Amino acid sequence: MKGADTALAELGAALSGIEPAQVDTACARIAAAGRIVVYGCGREGLMMRGLAMRLAHLGLDAHVQGEMATPPVGSGDLFFASAGPGELSTVTALMRVAREADAEVLLLTAEPATPSAALADAVLAIPAQTMARDTGAGASAVLPMGSVFEGAMFLLFELMVNDLRTRLGETPETMRARHTNLE
Repeated sequence: MKGADTALAELGAALSGIEPAQVDTACARIAAAGRIVVYGCGREGLMMRGLAMRLAHLGLDAHVQGEMATPPVGSGDLFFASAGPGELSTVTALMRVAREADAEVLLLTAEPATPSAALADAVLAIPAQTMARDTGAGASAVLPMGSVFEGAMFLLFELMVNDLRTRLGETPETMRARHTNLE
């Protein structure tokens, strides 16, 4: 397929550029959290929703901000937000609310040197193109706007779920048992 090799190389470069210590910290915070609430805008939000589903399959108390049944966060909980381009007003506002409620804040971004990142207890950086840097020299040859970041999110999250499965003593069978039967 035209462009597939280039797209895969760009995704591979983004994943290769992630600091393993940041992934370890993120997984440790997720595993230790009483409740996890995730949030992201647009297509990043779709990836965060997918992660919440996998966290629920792992037996964790995971929710998506904006859903009517999402409970409040507080001490011992984790708010995990994505802001690929670094600054998104809704993400920043929700990070402040979570901090005021004494929840930990984990931020996923491609721009870790931003004021929003400074609000987080931990930052997980994917060095990938987002809409903050999608034009000019170095822009993706085939994947538009934030697609490299979003694709890397999906792969990163599945690898993190594998790590969490080991940390939590889960198996494919226990995860499958938590999958909805209402399909």
